[in-house]
Amino acid sequence: MIDFNNKGFFKLKRNDEYADRVTDLLLEGERVIDSYKSMRDGVVFTNKRIIAVNVQGITGSKKDFSSLPYKNIVAYSVETSGTFDLDSELEIYFSSLGKVRFEFTGKTSIVEISRLISAHVFS
Repeated sequence: MIDFNNKGFFKLKRNDEYADRVTDLLLEGERVIDSYKSMRDGVVFTNKRIIAVNVQGITGSKKDFSSLPYKNIVAYSVETSGTFDLDSELEIYFSSLGKVRFEFTGKTSIVEISRLISAHVFS
């Protein structure tokens, strides 16, 4: 399991590379909505869950995939980017797991991510 308390792991920028890396893990009817990449690690938002990818080792051939189903979200918080602070943040509270925090850099549509989560949490 990924150490979600390691803040540096989740400095994410929009990138389609990780969407391809999780294709084999997708369930029938599951589709990728958006994907983000940090230096080596990534996060993929699907229509059913969030998949966090932690690339390990020197060569990067070993990967840890953590599946975070939307149905286990009990609350979440969004911080949008500002004029000088261009980063946005997403904190999600999962039952039995606790808080997971993602930091996004650049032009991230944090409002769209919020809508995606709300559609699953409040439906």
